[in-house]
This record gives sequence, C-alpha cells and structure tokens, in this order.
Amino acid sequence: MYYYGTSRVNENNSLEIGGVDTLHLVSKYGSPLYVYDVALIRERARGFKETFDKMGVSSQVAYASKAFSSVAIIQLVEEEGLSLDVVSAGELYTAIAAGFPRERIHFHGNNKSEEEIKMALREDIGCIVVDNFSELYLLEEICRDLDKKAKILLRVTPGIEAHTHDYILTGQEDSKFGFDLMNGQAEEALMHSLQSDRYDVLGIHCHIGSQIFETTGFILAARKIIEQMKKWHKELNFQPKVLNLGGGFGIRYTEEDDPLPASVYVEKIVAEVKEQIEGSELNMPEIWIEPGRSLVGDAGTTLYQLGSVKEVPNIRKYLAIDGGMSDNIRPALYDAKYEAVIANRPLDKPEETVSIAGKCCESGDMLIWDLPLPKAERGEILAVFCTGAYGYSMANNYNRIPRPAVVFVENGEEQLVIERESLEDLIKHDKPLKQKVAK
Repeated sequence: MYYYGTSRVNENNSLEIGGVDTLHLVSKYGSPLYVYDVALIRERARGFKETFDKMGVSSQVAYASKAFSSVAIIQLVEEEGLSLDVVSAGELYTAIAAGFPRERIHFHGNNKSEEEIKMALREDIGCIVVDNFSELYLLEEICRDLDKKAKILLRVTPGIEAHTHDYILTGQEDSKFGFDLMNGQAEEALMHSLQSDRYDVLGIHCHIGSQIFETTGFILAARKIIEQMKKWHKELNFQPKVLNLGGGFGIRYTEEDDPLPASVYVEKIVAEVKEQIEGSELNMPEIWIEPGRSLVGDAGTTLYQLGSVKEVPNIRKYLAIDGGMSDNIRPALYDAKYEAVIANRPLDKPEETVSIAGKCCESGDMLIWDLPLPKAERGEILAVFCTGAYGYSMANNYNRIPRPAVVFVENGEEQLVIERESLEDLIKHDKPLKQKVAK
C-alpha cells in the first residue's frame, strides 16, 4: 500500500497521520471523518512557490479554494504565502472571515451575480477573472455605478485538450468557460476592456483541464496565448502584466496514476514562457497558477466505520460504510477511483475482494469496486486515501445525512476545524406547513 505524506503504520499496528492515531480520531470525533495532513499541504505549497523563487520569476500561486474551502484551510495557505481563488460569494465570505489579504484574492466564475460582483468590488479584491461578454458589460456598469475601477484578467479558451477525464475538461473550444482565442472573441473582449475607463486589464487567464499528468498541454497553451499577446501588443499596444495558466496539476489516487512533482510543472511552464517572450517586445509577465487538488487532494483521508455485509454468491461481496455519496460524490459523478485500507490493521494481507457500498438510498452510491482487503468485520475502520479535494466541498445532505467533521493533524496534534453537522442543523432552515384555519 502507498502511504501519503506523514501517514504510517504505528507501533499499535494502526494507521497514523500527522503523528495521530486514526482510531483515536474516530473515537473522539466520530465517523465519517475527514482528516487532513497539514505537513503534506505545506510541502505541496512550498513545492510550487519555492520553484518559482528559485527560477527568479515574479509569480503568484493561488490556491483554488473550490477544492476545499474553510476558514482554517484558507488561514493555512495564507501562512504559506499563497494567493486565493474564489468562485462564489460564499467562498469570498469565507476568505474574508479568515482574514485573508484582499489584494491576493482572485474571483472566478462563469455566472457571477450582481451581488457577487458588488461584494468583490467593495472588498477591493486583487482581481476579477472575466469569463464572457455578459459579465464584461455587467461588471463595467456596476463599476460605473459604484465609481470603481476593476483589475481584471480575461479568461480565454486556447483550444488545448489536456490528457484528462472528459467530464472535467474545461479547456476545449466548446466550453462554458472563457472567450475563444481563435474565433476573435478574445480579441474583441480585450479591445473593449482596453477602451474602458473602468478596467485595468492585468492580463490573460486560461485553464486547460484537470488531473493532468504531463506538461505538454501547459506548454502549448502558453505558446498559443503568447503568440496572441505579441499580436495584441503590436496592434493594440497591450503589454500584459500577468499570464495565468490555471491549475489542473494531477495527483496520485491509485497505482495507475503517475503525477509529476510540482517543481517539474513550474520549471517547464517558466522555461516555455521565457523562451516565447525572449526576443519579443513583450515584457516578462508575472506567472500565476492555480493549484487546488494538487495542494490538498492527497493530504486528505476519510475514515469510515464498516457496517452491513451482503454476499451475492459467485458474483460479489459488498461491505457498507457509514458514509458514501453524501461525503464523496466523485465516484458517482466521475467514476473516480480510490485506494483504502483497514485502519486498525493496515498491514494484514488481503484475503478477499470486496466492493465498498455507501449508505445512501441510491444504487450508484458505490465508493470503491473490487477492493482487496483482509476479511473485515462490522465496526472496523476503513481509511480511504486522497479525499482532500472535492470531498467536503461537494458534500451534501442527500437522505438528510449530516455532513462529517473535519480534523487537521500535524506534529502529533489534532485540531477540529469543522464541526460535524447535527440533526438539528438539518432542519434549522425548515419552516412548518401553515395550518388551515377551521371554518
């Protein structure tokens, strides 16, 4: 079994993360339980940031908080000197509550509401990433009403298809995101923005996909965008200060995945940008990237308690857990794959192949198919690795199941950073039916 970060098997023959026994965590905080390895998050953040510093390039590494947003995680990435991407009023509000520096917040999204735009402008955040013409005109109008000038990036779709899962690909020309680079939309948006007295156009943004295991896509995207930048500099006198190449850096979920170190992605991106800029009239732009999954994904582990068992003779054995698609919907949405161990005896050799079923009333609520495990019993703890991204952030109350708690562990200490929802929490916004008045 592959162990991530500080995860190890301790002297009690149980899984330990951040120097804390996972059985202790379940005993204290219950299950399901999200556990984050803080040291690994710090290591991932520094892998990106320190490589930029080493290469002498002005940069921002912005944590894509859609992967997992909470006050504590935002304060952690601020400690590491990162910037922050938000895509909603809720994520922006969380960042503000966490005390995150406004000037390092970037607001994304393909359908920002008027209230979200006003909130971003009033908070004087670092930049707004403009996604389409509707937003371009709406933002300009609101800026005029509030007497504000917005710093913006224009999001473009460069037509580069990264090697990734089709369901989560966002860089193709047929995409709900961004101005098309090749059909003239991007240039039209840029011309309008440069002529507006309400915009400070910082530069260009793109995002070519997710869970990417190679650098070719980033290199091709940088090449195509800089080619257009050169044209725009010549024809529109546009000198971009920022080139944001997005995120999508892959992580290891199973043995089939072979991600690159953070340093390799950065080195290849910087080398390509420098090569394309050299000899041109463009200044070297500040390079921004947006890791999300690659910062927190493999730092997260979910702990479940095993429950009922069902055997279908000669076909399959099902083990049910006390969670499922309510705390990890990715297998149902994307056919996502995971690895897992019995946390109370992770070194025991597999004796059978089982499938891990969630407890939701939905036939598609299957967490892992065909998982080799030692013979497991009701009440034992299953640890599922690499659930740190898009687990809690996509958690839901299907079947009115409360969302789990979240715990950070580091150097032998634990901290509860999100409380478990209670049954009372589930109905606190409900209103009773009005009773009919008897005639």
